[in-house]
Amino acid sequence: MQKATYAPPSLLLASQFIFNTGFYAVVPFLAIFLRDDMLLSGAAIGLVLGLRTFSQQGMFLIGGALTDKLGGRKIILSGCIVRIAGYILLASSSSLSGVITGACLTGIGGALFSPAIESLMAEAGTQTERQGKRSRSEWFALFAIYGELGAVLGPLLGSLLTGYSFQYVALAGSGVFFVALIVLYFTLPISPSGNNKLKIVPWWTAFYQFRFVAFILAYSSYLFSYNQLYLALPVELRRSGGGEADLGPLFVLASLLVISLQLPLARFARRVGFTLVLPAGFLLLALSFFSVALFANEIPPDNGYRLVPAILFVTLLTLGQMLIVPVGMDMIPLFSRNRNLGAHYGALASMGGITVLLGNFLLGGQLDKALIPSSQAFIPWILMGCLPLISAFAMWFICRNVKATI
Repeated sequence: MQKATYAPPSLLLASQFIFNTGFYAVVPFLAIFLRDDMLLSGAAIGLVLGLRTFSQQGMFLIGGALTDKLGGRKIILSGCIVRIAGYILLASSSSLSGVITGACLTGIGGALFSPAIESLMAEAGTQTERQGKRSRSEWFALFAIYGELGAVLGPLLGSLLTGYSFQYVALAGSGVFFVALIVLYFTLPISPSGNNKLKIVPWWTAFYQFRFVAFILAYSSYLFSYNQLYLALPVELRRSGGGEADLGPLFVLASLLVISLQLPLARFARRVGFTLVLPAGFLLLALSFFSVALFANEIPPDNGYRLVPAILFVTLLTLGQMLIVPVGMDMIPLFSRNRNLGAHYGALASMGGITVLLGNFLLGGQLDKALIPSSQAFIPWILMGCLPLISAFAMWFICRNVKATI
């Protein structure tokens, strides 16, 4: 019997856990460092975080195409090396240009290993589904759960080190990815060359499909919404009288929701179908922003209730994410017909990166209005919520069209 050429799903799940631990140990605290230590405005912080996200998500297309050509193992290991270099630069730089370069390097590292690991998970899930075992969508749900386990540990690790300085946080993140690099070097199977795939189906053919392009355009508001955990949530905490001490527990709340509810929601979504699930997920994203807008003009109470808007924001955003991500990831092979998966997953993430960069640049300055209660504090939250609201309506039409063709 021929040995399986796909990576074991258990190894991919563990890798996602390690990657998210290193990511969430650093990035949630970057906006606070830029505002409090480097004294940047909301617009400048939005631009820096947007550039970081664009350098990752916006470059996924390249990472996905390289995965199809060279195989997942080489690209994942290369991505770990680049992210380690980025974190070390963040830890050693005192200038804005150095911080931006380091942040972008961390993003480029993710642009290499993230589409590669998603592509390997799709291939492994397809194999197990054909064998009558766990379905591909359930593997992606587990993938999200393991990622959230890392998202629990990461902020706690970062919180322990924020009393020293952000530089120590960044060094800790580089250490996590160094461990990942060593482990994966010895455990990831050598991938077969993907040259023949690219000769038959070039990566850019992903954009020849009108329905796929419409889908990734509508889907891109998810990544913009999710990135507001790093840009907009610290602003709401500032308005309510909170700070970085509250940020870690809120990320833990999001992770606990995913860990406890992701698999049941994935099974529910599988029964209901993507035609209803994706619009509902984007509607929850929109409601997460609108819920904060209801409180933005109010002077916060001097007790624990001041965190109610932030808790509503994180809860609704996480529920929307749990509906959207496994279903959206599972739909990509429908568009690609299981060919050039890396390029298709890369295109999905790249469009999200572009949306984050433009959205943060255009709306980041608006968030300065929400730093303190005022008659205009609700405006940025309404504006941000309109993006996923538009996507909810768009997904309703797109998914009905896709369902009719499969």
